[in-house]
Amino acid sequence: MNRSLSRRKFLVSSSLATLAVVAHGAEISAEKPEPIIDIHQHTNYSFRTDEQMLAHQRAMGVTQTILLPAGSMYGLEANCTGNQAVYDFALNHPGEFVFFANEVAGLPGARAEIEKWLKKGAIGIGEQKFQVDCDSAGIEEVAQLAQDYRVPVLMHFQHNKYNTHIERFHKILEKYHKVNFIGHAQTWWSNIDKNSDQKTMYPTGQITPGGITDKLLSDYPNMYGDLSAGSGLNALNRDPDFTRDFLERHQDKLLYGSDCNDMLGRGPSCSGGQTIATVRKLAPGKKVERKLLYENSKKMFRL
Repeated sequence: MNRSLSRRKFLVSSSLATLAVVAHGAEISAEKPEPIIDIHQHTNYSFRTDEQMLAHQRAMGVTQTILLPAGSMYGLEANCTGNQAVYDFALNHPGEFVFFANEVAGLPGARAEIEKWLKKGAIGIGEQKFQVDCDSAGIEEVAQLAQDYRVPVLMHFQHNKYNTHIERFHKILEKYHKVNFIGHAQTWWSNIDKNSDQKTMYPTGQITPGGITDKLLSDYPNMYGDLSAGSGLNALNRDPDFTRDFLERHQDKLLYGSDCNDMLGRGPSCSGGQTIATVRKLAPGKKVERKLLYENSKKMFRL
């Protein structure tokens, strides 16, 4: 009887061990999701809670997110919170979230405020979305600080409102040639078209190559593009043939961002998720896709 119990115990133990080995092997062989870096997200975006934002990023499949704070005024026109909020959130989610520093360009004390958070670990400056010319003294102060700390600057270009006169931005790129600038928003993306009407924020239809944005990306090693928001998604989808060539041509200069304020964590159906899907659909090959969704940002931000 004892021999029978011992044999039964041995068989059960052996079976459990075999199942454990099989399960462990399945775990090892299971494909891990491909990493995605989102360079453009905000806290309290349109009053979205931190918990909703966290769920949203994970639903999209984002593995690392850069939080962009507002300055001390305006809330980036979307009630976004500032430096302390993004710092605190990143501190509580190490590895998954990192943060930028920001302040209104030209505001007295802007340099000191931005520098304070750079010293605390901010990896860039922005989103610069304030009512100044893109080659103003305030932007020069931001650029000089970025050069001193060797971090990039993310710029929101919007005709007649934020960082105006994009046609003059080449002056900043030339003067601060050691600083990487990242272009974003309506006027940045409308100007991939040579025939862009500056007053049209979300143009449609066929694109004529040779626009201001296209030239800045081609002519200046320190100019990059942020694919985020409705403006980026619109630009990618309006002329697929142009987009395939554009992504091929600037494959080392474009970075995925969502800038998506979805509160429901809808993942693939939100605008950020749609941008990921569009990149995967129109990128000329897997190598380019991985650059846009991950590798370019990993390299720029040393993540």
